[in-house]
Amino acid sequence: MKYPYPKFIAHRGGGNAAPENTLAAFELGVEKGYTMFECDVKLSADETLFLLHDDTLDRTTSGQGSAKLDWQRLSQLDAGSWFSANFQGEPVARLDDIVHFVLKKGCFLNVEIKPNPGQDYKTGMACAKFLQQFEQEGKPSPFLLSSFSEEALQGAYDAHTATPRALLLDEWRDSAWETVSALECVGFVLNYQIASQELVAQCHMIDRFVMVYTANEPRDIKRLFNNGVDGVITDNMNFAQSYEGLMLQKSQIKIGL
Repeated sequence: MKYPYPKFIAHRGGGNAAPENTLAAFELGVEKGYTMFECDVKLSADETLFLLHDDTLDRTTSGQGSAKLDWQRLSQLDAGSWFSANFQGEPVARLDDIVHFVLKKGCFLNVEIKPNPGQDYKTGMACAKFLQQFEQEGKPSPFLLSSFSEEALQGAYDAHTATPRALLLDEWRDSAWETVSALECVGFVLNYQIASQELVAQCHMIDRFVMVYTANEPRDIKRLFNNGVDGVITDNMNFAQSYEGLMLQKSQIKIGL
């Protein structure tokens, strides 16, 4: 197993320093030194792939109620003011815009398939087919598709594309071994609190990488890398630069903090 991604992944673009899942967040993440990003993707009512975590619009946009709207209505929402007046007018982001930004910067992107209710399979397939057009034959994929939803991952699998997949788990379940095998997932994305040394070793034994979410404290980062995890999704926008030149030496980690 070879883990192909950076050690640190910026959660929802800019972690705790910008309005989540917006282009502004990704721009800030790049400024902070991040070269891989995680985001949440849904399908609009007219099948545009866009970034939003929740099933409703209330928390992170100027809209209210269900996110099952057409793109024209979604594109008119303010997705920045809830975070800070400095981001007033920041729009909801399309996946298309984020992908072009990430590729232009030479970065990686973890697309979490976050379907609206009842759209798991459809959203998974749509994400996989969309990303396929940016894959280059003979070159490693700049993308990773992940989801808590096995149905969404099934949709991505059935799209028969080159984009790698990973299973997201908040709590461990033994059926996960069968799931990653059946859906040909290349790795796990685990709640950092369950990423014990024993579990990570078991994942590596079957040639699956272990990425974890969402760890923000230096003491947790040190423990996680000592446990053997391959990558950490974080809201802490200081890690990419503070841990530059991270050296793993057997059981010891040199941390530049």
